[in-house]
Amino acid sequence: MLNVYDLTPMNNYLYWFGLGIFHSGVEVHGMEYGFGAHEFPTSGVFEVEPKSCPGFVYRRSVWMGTTDMSRAEFRSFVENLAGKYNGNTYNLISKNCNHFTDDVCKNLTRKSIPGWVNRLARVGSFFNYLLPESIQASTVRHVPTHPAFSDDDMDSISSSVIGDSDVEELDQHLLPSDIHSIDVPPKLAKDLL
Repeated sequence: MLNVYDLTPMNNYLYWFGLGIFHSGVEVHGMEYGFGAHEFPTSGVFEVEPKSCPGFVYRRSVWMGTTDMSRAEFRSFVENLAGKYNGNTYNLISKNCNHFTDDVCKNLTRKSIPGWVNRLARVGSFFNYLLPESIQASTVRHVPTHPAFSDDDMDSISSSVIGDSDVEELDQHLLPSDIHSIDVPPKLAKDLL
């Protein structure tokens, strides 16, 4: 499953025009895997309980298929892929959470995530190349956290920078990045997700 989350209450309106600012994670074997920003040259890939990614509001799930991989095989695959997704390389336009989930899906199922999930980043990419280099979108330097929001309480949105005390908690859910990426044999990739 591809689990999609809203990053802003504006998505309630943008969604109907095929746009929105979304976070996504891939759910496999009872866990959800995503990618987020932090300031360290270590993996930004993390795992959480499905449909409960902290700081985001769950919108919907998209069925991507099934997998023949065991839990251990899939975890090994994700840990290998995590080496390409360090938290300090996160970029809203060119390397965000949706690029990660698309990479997972393409490698394992040969399917892309639905276009609407990352459409705004693709549009932003086009305009980013038109801007002078000095004002182009840069890498995110912190992990945004937002409390749950509703249409009635749009003022409750806030963000914070991860502090030193939060690093230990963050590391408990990050996947290692010291393994290089691998290609998945077609036999293992059959009907994955």
